[in-house]
Amino acid sequence: MPLQKNQILTLRIERLSSDGSGVAHSADGEAVFVPGTAPGDEARVRIVKDCGRYAFGILDELLTPSPDRIPVDCPVAGPCGGCSLRHLAYTAELRAKQESVLDAFRRIGGLEVPVLDILPSPEVDRYRNKVQFPVGVDKNGVPCIGFYAGRTHRIVPCPDCKLQPGVLNEIGNALCAFFAQQGIRPYDEQSGKGLVRHIFLRRGAHSGQIMVCLVCTRAKLPHAEQLCTALREQFPAISTILLNVNAKNTNVILGSENHILYGPGYIEDTLCGVPVRLGPLSFYQVNTLAAERLYGVAAQYAQLTSDDALLDLYCGMGTIGLSMADQCRELIGVEIVPEAIESAKANAARMGEAVAAKSRFFCADAGQAATQLAAEGLHPDIVMLDPPRKGCDEATLSAVVRMAPRRVVYVSCNPATAARDAAWLEQKGYHAEKVQPVDLFPRTKHVETVVLLSKGEIDSKKVRVEFSLEDMDMSGFQKGATYEQIKAYVLEHTGLKVSSLYISQIKRKCGLDVGQNYNLSKKEDAKVPKCPPEKEAAIRDALKYFQMI
Repeated sequence: MPLQKNQILTLRIERLSSDGSGVAHSADGEAVFVPGTAPGDEARVRIVKDCGRYAFGILDELLTPSPDRIPVDCPVAGPCGGCSLRHLAYTAELRAKQESVLDAFRRIGGLEVPVLDILPSPEVDRYRNKVQFPVGVDKNGVPCIGFYAGRTHRIVPCPDCKLQPGVLNEIGNALCAFFAQQGIRPYDEQSGKGLVRHIFLRRGAHSGQIMVCLVCTRAKLPHAEQLCTALREQFPAISTILLNVNAKNTNVILGSENHILYGPGYIEDTLCGVPVRLGPLSFYQVNTLAAERLYGVAAQYAQLTSDDALLDLYCGMGTIGLSMADQCRELIGVEIVPEAIESAKANAARMGEAVAAKSRFFCADAGQAATQLAAEGLHPDIVMLDPPRKGCDEATLSAVVRMAPRRVVYVSCNPATAARDAAWLEQKGYHAEKVQPVDLFPRTKHVETVVLLSKGEIDSKKVRVEFSLEDMDMSGFQKGATYEQIKAYVLEHTGLKVSSLYISQIKRKCGLDVGQNYNLSKKEDAKVPKCPPEKEAAIRDALKYFQMI
């Protein structure tokens, strides 16, 4: 029987869904999703909507709490909804996120790939380096900061968000006090009146520098000079203050017009040793310390050598690629946002001439750029993918396969699309070797993953071959590849035909064993043709691809 609205069920919560809701099953086996619950809870649940095969409910009464439950230390965690897992012990949160990644790769990707133990965030609270407070009024009509309640434009006042550094909350409250004192009204969406829409703050995790950006409906802010003086006196870490203009009736927070009220218009920080400048429009990982852990995993999976070319698609400000620039021969970054590409170029320049000389950044759609680069014959050794939540499109993945890197490192904020794309690459010859979850967003439902995919090879356990060693040339049976495999690789990737003689010459140059007098003429005065430079380069690329040099 279908469940009825407002029907009360006594249920046991079995696990968490990917959006952080508890999952239980009715007596008829129908899945019921209940926000704010924990695995192991025994609870009375009120049904709010039945969708046939599944239903949504709300917690009506907690009968027996899960051993993983902890007291919620934020008075607005429920109506705000940002910290959807604040009622869980952090160990239980990590376990749930680990299970969600494993479930995505098994159920969506159909892959039995090792999912490693999740890496926790170095900080569980106060870790965010960015906050965007909507500005409204409290029940007394006084300006306040807060957050929108889920699926609404109703602001829930929140003077002390546990995810933000305390100083950022203090700045938000000080600004609201100034607005109240000076009669500056928050913007009201219904009437279209008011000035201040959002308070946007950034803080460098390593530098400590703070950016204050007021998002307003017009470029003129009353008492702006007085405000800047008061803020700098109270908060010496503030390095710059800006006014961003957004007069549109839209859900987008920032407009495109910025006015500097104080300072250079940006703050500086470092991420994995990469010096960055951050303005209001810069994309930057919100948890710096955990992001450095994430980038460390990506670098470990890339296994770059000094001869490698690295292609970084969806590169943003270039931080992930630049953090590995000293390990590779060449870095190519692609990003569709022009401001991000300019920042990437500037970041490379600040790292010194050596890094700037080996780095190229292009402003283009990742899929189109990858297709064009593949058509031009680019063959990067490693491809780094860090797409948005929707994952990669097929054009991007197809181009990556055409470029034939030996490894693909896929960084994702959405395990479902990561699993889908990994399964697609598996079908095209790339084997998903392992998945590393990393918690960049403690107390929330989100989790990052890093996937290592390597160019597939024949599984010797699944192939039975019968042959005789008598009169067989053994020179091809050494680490890496046979002569025929090298010839095939060179032909496929360069269109050049190379002989076994040329391969043996280059292998000798590289210090590889080619067998005694292999492919040398038996005539004492024979002239042996020398391998042309373009073919030598192609053979060396093949040897690197097969990891023989």
